Amino acid sequence: MENDIYYNEIMGVIKEVKKAVIGKDRCVLLMMNTILAGGHILIDDIPGVGKTTLAIAFAKAMNLENTRTQFTPDVMPSDILGFTMYNKEDGHFYYQPGTVMCNLFLADEINRTSPKTQSALLEVMEENCATVDGVTREVPKPFIVIATQNPAGSVGTQLLPESQLDRFMVCLSLGYPSLEDEIAIAKGKSNDIINLVEPVIDGKELLNIRKMVNEIYIKDEVYKYICLLARETRAHPQIELGLSPRGTIALVNMSKAAAFLKGRDYVVPDDAEEVFNAVAAHRIILSSKARMLHSSAEEILGQIKTKIKKPRSVRSII
Repeated sequence: MENDIYYNEIMGVIKEVKKAVIGKDRCVLLMMNTILAGGHILIDDIPGVGKTTLAIAFAKAMNLENTRTQFTPDVMPSDILGFTMYNKEDGHFYYQPGTVMCNLFLADEINRTSPKTQSALLEVMEENCATVDGVTREVPKPFIVIATQNPAGSVGTQLLPESQLDRFMVCLSLGYPSLEDEIAIAKGKSNDIINLVEPVIDGKELLNIRKMVNEIYIKDEVYKYICLLARETRAHPQIELGLSPRGTIALVNMSKAAAFLKGRDYVVPDDAEEVFNAVAAHRIILSSKARMLHSSAEEILGQIKTKIKKPRSVRSII
């Protein structure tokens, strides 16, 4: 019964987000999947396709305290993590919280800032805490980073290092809307559309749902299938750098969340296959030969999914 209640609540969150975002159902579902899996999200796309609106809609639908930082070259690590300030009246130092001290942190155009500021997020994304002047402080729970970036090569951008990319559980792209969706967007959709989104759950409920998702059952054969997918990215001749063990764990957690969103308490191979590209594409580095042949990460990951044989039928896995 509790499972059904939580499932209905999550479906309610998705429904509310779709009020503000038209025609991006798959991206909404993948973002919900990632949030349930306890991960962070990177949205890589051109300006003006609704990246920020999507992030704010999730914050409202889950009633999470959120802050937003527009990253520019002059944003400093202290703006993100906070700083200590000396009070001459009592002779003590006091911590001034940075923008990261919230439940949902929106890092807008993260690749427009300096590598030093980008790296300030590494600790907090991995360990949910921030260290300032030798003192480590936990960020509120749940803690989610939704970062947006402009495509590589855009004016004023800095490439994110592999270590930071690996901390994002998934990387998504919204793309341009279809003709029908763009017509719907053009028909009187005001800037106040985000105000239509109503809260469905809160942070405490999200943490409870995450615990339930974490307990979803995976049979050994499915664990093996997930690990074989990850290992093949390290052996493929057109991939220079494959998935790290952190990527494998991300694939496991995303598979559990995918099963939950389908109303199941067990994972089947199709769950892992479904989220594999979103988890792996931004983590792999293609070889020079692959780039010369104009091969894409999605094409190569598709080859891997075709090569690795799935376990037995669903009925024999349950």
